[in-house]
Amino acid sequence: MVRSTDFEGALRASLKILRCDDPPTAVFAASDAQALGVLEAARQHGLSVPEDLAVMSFDDTLVAAMACPPLSAVRQPFEELGREATRVLVQLAEGRPPASPRMELVTELVLRTSTSVRRHVNTQRAVLSRNTFETNR
Repeated sequence: MVRSTDFEGALRASLKILRCDDPPTAVFAASDAQALGVLEAARQHGLSVPEDLAVMSFDDTLVAAMACPPLSAVRQPFEELGREATRVLVQLAEGRPPASPRMELVTELVLRTSTSVRRHVNTQRAVLSRNTFETNR
């Protein structure tokens, strides 16, 4: 699902995709507000995050850490982004074009409890291993 939306839009879209025959096991939201909409849709569907649905956002604003469960996120460098935007605006105001039409800033992965490693236990293998161990005693 790729959409430009807010909490309400993400909630509606998430409710729709979670009703599919083969719903996703993970959602990456383009903002913390959208991720909160996904969390609410999961709650309404009776899904547990991250056991049934992993949720990750992009921004890492204050609400990400306060969400329930706290959201894993890609942290944007807002302060650096503001500094660079101001610098480019000043250059443009002085009649100088930016040095480059594109600028990349470093982001940071912040892992919290809305994501986890999915663990699938192969019970047949576990039983065989136990039986093999008992047989080898």
